[in-house]
Amino acid sequence: MMKNPRNLLWLIPLLLFVSSPLWKPALVAFLTPRGDFGASLSGSGEGQGQNFIMDAITITLNSNGRKEWIIKAKRAFTGRTDRELGMIGVDALYIGRDPGKPVRISSNRGTYYLDERHLILIDSVVVRKPATHEVLYTDLLHYYDQTKMVVSPVDVKIVGKGFTIRAGRMDYDLSTDAYDFSDGVIVDI
Repeated sequence: MMKNPRNLLWLIPLLLFVSSPLWKPALVAFLTPRGDFGASLSGSGEGQGQNFIMDAITITLNSNGRKEWIIKAKRAFTGRTDRELGMIGVDALYIGRDPGKPVRISSNRGTYYLDERHLILIDSVVVRKPATHEVLYTDLLHYYDQTKMVVSPVDVKIVGKGFTIRAGRMDYDLSTDAYDFSDGVIVDI
């Protein structure tokens, strides 16, 4: 029998060392840090965007204190930045200077850049002007709020009472109600 149990204390480190292949992988996995250290700390405001996806959104754009646009979308979401708004199922109403002559615009998709006040409508764009009985069809339409210009850099077709216009490009000034067509204009009367 042993005279002093303290002499057995040296066996504890030896047993830990010998048995380390059994318990060391589990301990290393437990102590490994989790999460992304490159991410900013919450509350710091750095690198945080306001990303969202929303159903049934309505955007109202005002110019000089007057309501000019009412844009509705079935779904909206942030784009590459939180200052870019993507939309699906767009239905827009342009009231402009004359509330008695609204223009209704629909498209499958759209993007609105908040800082530039630039609206892009894509895929099956239809512009209806009920006051003049005109309907415009295109696949891409840009609206620049600062200049009040509507630009379609792709083929357009306008159908009105007794005429059809086909063109490769269209610029339309909302403030003067003036069209500018180019790239092979065809008019059927």
